Amino acid sequence: MKRDLDLDLVLDVRDVHKHFTLHLRGGLQLPVLRGVSLQVAGGECVALVGPSGRGKSTLMKCLYGSYAVNAGALWLRRGDGEGLDLASASPQTWVAMRRREIAYVSQFLRALPRQAALDVVAERRLQAHPAEVIEGADPLDDGPYLAALDTARDAARLLLARLNLPESLWGLPPATFSGGEQQRVNIARGFVEPARLLLLDEPTASLDAGNRRIVIDLIREAKAAGAAVVGIFHDEEVRDAVADRCVHFD
Repeated sequence: MKRDLDLDLVLDVRDVHKHFTLHLRGGLQLPVLRGVSLQVAGGECVALVGPSGRGKSTLMKCLYGSYAVNAGALWLRRGDGEGLDLASASPQTWVAMRRREIAYVSQFLRALPRQAALDVVAERRLQAHPAEVIEGADPLDDGPYLAALDTARDAARLLLARLNLPESLWGLPPATFSGGEQQRVNIARGFVEPARLLLLDEPTASLDAGNRRIVIDLIREAKAAGAAVVGIFHDEEVRDAVADRCVHFD
């Protein structure tokens, strides 16, 4: 289903409900989200505020497709201007949206066990800009892929350097890193490719003051580029610096 959205509106969440079924408790249903509605314009940052356990992270995972909603609509205005209800989107559509339209920085880095930090970041850029397939070209020629990979890695290098991750770590798997180092890789992956909808779940957790300021600058730059940002910021300094308004989960 398609829908025309206001030209400034990127995200329109309408009456979303989400519950979890506890099968080991006789099918008991645990309600988490009840009739949540939220609108976010391009260039705006909305902070989700409230005590732990009120459904903030659950909503973020619904917006990223990790959880399916039980009722309601998640309208996203895509780059082509069309409105798409993510609540009823196919798995293939979700994959496409994650590559070009939606980015998510969670509290925890999830990556392949032996993948180098540089490629963890570059992977998302490469997915958004894969090697161009030229009709009639030699299918065994890996030149276009290597060129696309080099471009993605260059973008990753710029962000990792900006986030003060030592170059000596770029070729190592992030599983060996400290919590703060892993989070910087996570942030770099989320920001390496511009997104229309940017989801930030405690992005500055485990970061020192200097790197928190860098993340604030990255969020401001994403807003200036027209991204709609939804975030959970328990760090009040960061929230005050980037959020245009707050939505309270009581």
